[in-house]
Amino acid sequence: MPPMPPPEERVLRAIGARRRAPGRPTVPEIVRTLRELAQPDAALVALFDADAIAGERHLLSAWAHLGRSRARGETRLRDRAAELALYVAGDDQLPRALAKVGASEATERFVLVAERPLEPAALLDRFGLDADPTAYPRPVTEALLDRLGIPAAERSVVPAALWEGLVLEQVALVDLTAPAAHGTTPKALTTGAARRPAADGRQA
Repeated sequence: MPPMPPPEERVLRAIGARRRAPGRPTVPEIVRTLRELAQPDAALVALFDADAIAGERHLLSAWAHLGRSRARGETRLRDRAAELALYVAGDDQLPRALAKVGASEATERFVLVAERPLEPAALLDRFGLDADPTAYPRPVTEALLDRLGIPAAERSVVPAALWEGLVLEQVALVDLTAPAAHGTTPKALTTGAARRPAADGRQA
C-alpha cells in the first residue's frame, strides 16, 4: 500500500470520542450539529461509529476517492459528509451506508473527522463529546469486517495483518458504480439511527 502523507500535511484529520453520559448527545442533537456545520463551501465535518472505522488509511482513502470523484464531475450527493459515508462504508446506497458506519443511539465510541482549517478536537464540545484515544485508530477485527459487509470467505484467504486492504478495496469499488442523479441532502447526514435497530450491537 502507498505510504500515507505525514499528519502535518493531511487535509482531513480525525479524533476518537465518546459520549459524556449514556444517551447524550442524542442522535437528533448530533444531526442538528452536523447540519449547522454543513454550510455551503464549508470544511467537511462528519461523525462515524468507531466500530466501523478500520484506521487512518480507511478514512483518508475514502476522502481521497470522494475528492477524485467530484473532480470528475461525478457528484453522488449534495452533502459531501454524507457522500463521504458512502466511501467509508464501501456502499453506493446511503441507507445501507449509514446502517454500516453511521452513529446511532447505541453507539458508544465515535470518530469525528474534519477538514482543515477545522480542528476535530476543537469540535468535540460542539457535539457534546469527550476525546477518547482508545476509539481511534484501532486494529481491524472480524467484527468490523462483518459490519462493513466483507464476508468471511474473502478474509479467509488473506492474513489478518492484511485485512485493512480488504476495506480499502471495498472503498475503491464505490467508484465503479454509477452515481445516482438525485443530488439531495439526506436528512440523517452521517447518522444511521433510523436504519439500524437499537440493539445493533494533503490527499491520500
